[in-house]
Amino acid sequence: MSPSPDGVFRSLRNFNYRVWASGALVSNIGTWMQRTAQDWLVLTGLTHHSAAAVGIVMGLQFGPQLLFLPLSGYAADHLDQRKLLMATQATLGTLALVPGVLTVTGVVQLWHVYVFAFLFGCTTAFDGPVRQTFVSRLVADGDLSNAVALNSTSFNAARMVGPAVAGMMIASVGVGWAFVLNGFSFVAVLISLTRLRTQELRARERARPARGGMTAGFRYVWSRPDLKAIVIMLALIGTFGLNFPIFISTMAVRVFHTNASGYGLLSSLMAVGTVSGALFGARRSLPRFSSLLTGSIVFGVGCALAAIAPAYGWFGAALVLIGIAALTLTTTTNSLMQLSTEPAMRGRVMAIRLAVALGGTPIGAPIVGWIADHCGPRWALAVGAASGIAAALVAVRAMRRETHLHAGSQPHAADERDAH
Repeated sequence: MSPSPDGVFRSLRNFNYRVWASGALVSNIGTWMQRTAQDWLVLTGLTHHSAAAVGIVMGLQFGPQLLFLPLSGYAADHLDQRKLLMATQATLGTLALVPGVLTVTGVVQLWHVYVFAFLFGCTTAFDGPVRQTFVSRLVADGDLSNAVALNSTSFNAARMVGPAVAGMMIASVGVGWAFVLNGFSFVAVLISLTRLRTQELRARERARPARGGMTAGFRYVWSRPDLKAIVIMLALIGTFGLNFPIFISTMAVRVFHTNASGYGLLSSLMAVGTVSGALFGARRSLPRFSSLLTGSIVFGVGCALAAIAPAYGWFGAALVLIGIAALTLTTTTNSLMQLSTEPAMRGRVMAIRLAVALGGTPIGAPIVGWIADHCGPRWALAVGAASGIAAALVAVRAMRRETHLHAGSQPHAADERDAH
């Protein structure tokens, strides 16, 4: 029997989670507005449709996930998470406002976007792991998978609204105001953090300070075949598949010759899929490794269909499919890694997860951007399709290994029964 709607949204019964989710939704809408505006500014305002420049911006924004990995994981495990979140969210708001003002006043240059993308990425490197692990302090372990999925639902519901609003705003008042509104949207998160009932936050086991703490995190992940397989899958898809700003913007401008509103609509169509994928994840009581296999296959097929789409509408439909697969992958990896990891290691493990999923962007995005510029956007999507199929092969190998280990343990169990 499938869960009831109350089961899908059960984490919202918790006051602290409800307050946190409401502030995050407002901020997420602003974040997607800025992402859409930033890609459009670089592609059409500061360059002549250069996908490579968009790739560089992505690399600068996500590269710090790897650069600060030892410090970000340590901070998530050892510092006061609520205070750290307040610091990172306030900083992110400022880093959105400044380039917004530069753009509105007409003085923005490409190097400004590069610098602020890097600074934004440095702050996000610390914000991401603590924001994901902080959820475990808002709900019980039994609701953690549901809360993670609802977080993704919120993020991607905002993805339906933000790009569409950004597209209309760019067409009417200019690209800079999307940055400015995003800057103010972080106020909602700061308010939600101040309203939390701190006495109801779940206690967490803090890691003891030790030398080589991040190294211990790597050893922990690499000693676990299940976690190691997840990391490899994330590396493949994160590096070559999760380059949607390049895929969507280049297809919109160079293949279908649409305007800012049409580009925003494509991003919103993909969000329809990501919201659906997140809600499917919220309905599951426990995450399963088989979902990673399914998600990888569907991701590869979806990218292949997008690459050969003959018209704007068919491309939008393929983006819905890709969105479902992408969110199935991200929410399942998030839940599996959190639920199967020792509490004292969660911050470091989640920092590794984010660094692998996003840290490959400095390598993959410029490569995919170069392919889009020199071979065409459709070939760039073909690279994304290949990453999904490769990740599926990793999942098959991991599942076969687990099956063989399980089968190998059965004779021993039978021998023990016979001995008795």
